[in-house]
Amino acid sequence: MGVLRDAPTTKPPAPRRSTRQRKAVLSALHAHGGFASARDLHAALEAGGTAIGLTTVYRTLHALESSGQVDVMRERTGERRYRPRPPDGHRHYLVCRGCGLSRVVDAETVERWAENVAETTGFAEVEHTVELTGICVRCHVTPAA
Repeated sequence: MGVLRDAPTTKPPAPRRSTRQRKAVLSALHAHGGFASARDLHAALEAGGTAIGLTTVYRTLHALESSGQVDVMRERTGERRYRPRPPDGHRHYLVCRGCGLSRVVDAETVERWAENVAETTGFAEVEHTVELTGICVRCHVTPAA
């Protein structure tokens, strides 16, 4: 579980026009409280009475990712999971391989390193991927003594 993709470090996200679907997906994402798949969000929206196609949810999530409004994690199966990005920038997470619990981790060193690589190489729109997974306390089974 858990490859996180970050928006480019050298260019602010482009503003996107607000649509009914984008508002509904963002609302469902905030209500979910953690990383959610497109299918999770689609089911929640449908259960709440919002008529929206799964393709529209995927397309909206892609637009939200492109505009820097969500953090994205890729599970080992390849499925992408999304979480709202805080207004002050993306975060890096340590994700439990058992239950999917996620915790924000301080990654200032990674951010500085990525910015330095961009500056020293002359590359623009540098992105980085960080994968941090483990087993949380609730899922960790300790052997009997």
